[in-house]
Amino acid sequence: MNNKQIADTFKALSDEKRIDILQLLQNGEQCACVLLEKLNLTQSGLSYHMKILTNSKIIESRQEGKWTYYKISEKQCHNLANLLLEITQLKEGINNE
Repeated sequence: MNNKQIADTFKALSDEKRIDILQLLQNGEQCACVLLEKLNLTQSGLSYHMKILTNSKIIESRQEGKWTYYKISEKQCHNLANLLLEITQLKEGINNE
């Protein structure tokens, strides 16, 4: 991942509605219809946030009939946690005064 991709991915986590979405998905896959009902968003508002989250690969989607189902990508979340540790790890020998 280059620095722009890293920044864009972490930006995806910088919105309250997107955090609300992730919290709803903590219990597993949810239909867009359920998310719409619980989040008090319009369909276009939900689509906007979901596009950002899916583009960053934080969530995965699948289509079933006319509905889209979303879930958290465990693999990408582990990758992001490791990436955050990597980019914030202090280097040995650097004077940190």
